[in-house]
Amino acid sequence: MWDDEEDNEPLDKWEQFFEDYESEYGKFDRIINKRHHRPDIHAFLLISEVLPEDKGKIIRDAEHDQFYLDGDPETFFKRATEEQVIELIRCGVGYEADLESFYMYP
Repeated sequence: MWDDEEDNEPLDKWEQFFEDYESEYGKFDRIINKRHHRPDIHAFLLISEVLPEDKGKIIRDAEHDQFYLDGDPETFFKRATEEQVIELIRCGVGYEADLESFYMYP
């Protein structure tokens, strides 16, 4: 968990975090303890571990060349470590604050 001064921090902070670590995007080989040998499956498993109460399909929507992942990012950010968020980025996961959603490209 991250130590936040406020419980209701704007999610834009997380969008900035994803931008700050853009150089890590898709660098799956940098993940030491892989949950799976495929980056998308690794990301799905990580989200499921941090948000075990989410029981539906991991892909909740698709649009053009993106698909959006199920799970509440705000809850994920409150529970996850910084390293886990970086793992998502290394798996090719992005975050869109306007939609409050994680996304990936096929």
